[in-house]
Amino acid sequence: MTHLPPKNLDDNQAAIREAMRAVLQAVGEDPDRDGLVGTPDRIARMYEEILAGYQVDPYQLLNNALFDVEYDEMIIVKDIEFFSLCEHHMLPFFGRAHVAYIPSKKVIGLSKIPRIVEMYARRLQIQERMTRQIAELIQEILDPQGVAVVIEGSHLCSMMRGVKKEHARMVTSTMLGAFRSAFKTRNEFMSHLRTPNQTHI
Repeated sequence: MTHLPPKNLDDNQAAIREAMRAVLQAVGEDPDRDGLVGTPDRIARMYEEILAGYQVDPYQLLNNALFDVEYDEMIIVKDIEFFSLCEHHMLPFFGRAHVAYIPSKKVIGLSKIPRIVEMYARRLQIQERMTRQIAELIQEILDPQGVAVVIEGSHLCSMMRGVKKEHARMVTSTMLGAFRSAFKTRNEFMSHLRTPNQTHI
């Protein structure tokens, strides 16, 4: 599975600035007026930040935070906040991710699961693919008995344009291994998502 992305955005700052000037002109604005003169540069720097996931190597991200344990019960990290950009309209979508796995021989450091979510969120995304990418990376790294990821997202592309439904949320899930094959395991995970906010380990 390929995780490493394209080129570094640092090399493309001038191209992004020039493109944004063209966009401003195309919508009828003057990119040299006081309020906009710095906008192309700000947008170029913003993209470097919010699309930083392209520059992250997931194996360096883990930084040897894998531990051998004798533990085979469900581990859940829920309510992981994320912000991403929809690749269709380049408008934000945001929400919460809930991740669970059942260890086989190894566990991952607690802080690394939110970092995995953030790595994939900070790319041009669709929520369905992001959900699967998170699950597949954890499966690949840990080889656990099962992995489950549920993401709840609000999408500005449907809130401020198109159907204009402010409160509509999208829910996506990926279930691998025991979470896919065993209803009881999947149901236990989903029941934890209905409880008040807390981290279960």
